[in-house]
Amino acid sequence: MLVCSPLEAAGFTNGFSTRLGGVSDFPENSLNLAGFNEDEAENIYENRRRFLKAFDGQFQLAMVWQVHGDQTKVVKSIDDIGDSEEKADAVVSDLPNVLAGAKTADCVPVLIGDTATKSFAAVHAGWRGTVQSIVSKAVKKLTEIYGANPANMIAAIGPAAGCDNYEIGSDVIDAFAVNFADSEKYFSTTREGHALVDLRAANRDQLIAAGVPLKNIYTAPFCTMERPDLFFSYRLEKQKYGKTGRLLSVIGVT
Repeated sequence: MLVCSPLEAAGFTNGFSTRLGGVSDFPENSLNLAGFNEDEAENIYENRRRFLKAFDGQFQLAMVWQVHGDQTKVVKSIDDIGDSEEKADAVVSDLPNVLAGAKTADCVPVLIGDTATKSFAAVHAGWRGTVQSIVSKAVKKLTEIYGANPANMIAAIGPAAGCDNYEIGSDVIDAFAVNFADSEKYFSTTREGHALVDLRAANRDQLIAAGVPLKNIYTAPFCTMERPDLFFSYRLEKQKYGKTGRLLSVIGVT
């Protein structure tokens, strides 16, 4: 597991899982933490038990049915805990002993904590979510509901498909152009109608535009496509094996 030390120092329990140390056959001993349609439920629950055991305290997970959109689920009570069927791509809360979670396997996970209110968010940002500014909207939700100030927020961008490997087509290029005036800076052309995209930079810039100071934004130096020994990669593994596991990025307070 990776941990963002500045978030931890500010009082936020957090972690970005790797694929190591589990019981799933992806191909073996993999820590798959989601995807009940591609793995046995008992494997996922055992993997989650092992993952949660790494944290100090008695935490429960709060997650959503991710759909590559721009909606945010607010976790207000114990009734909101667990695998919710609510369709959203960000989870926000200020409840103690709750870990807001984002499931990924190439998409960008972003964890955000407000040092003043102790409210927090876990965001799943694929290219569709990035185009719809899901990270900015999660920051706005923290300000609206908890009175958080973006200037007091710390954000951690986790392992994701990097700009040297993540090739996309004209549909993505066009979608970015519609929503962002300077979108070309996130692309490196590879061939006609195709380019490499830097989703982590796009989400970092959205955080900055939302008011989060650049000095408070931390990015993990790992590409999921370059390091399939450490992380699940949908792009590399889905076509090859017909399935892939899911990483989990979580944040909360005791």
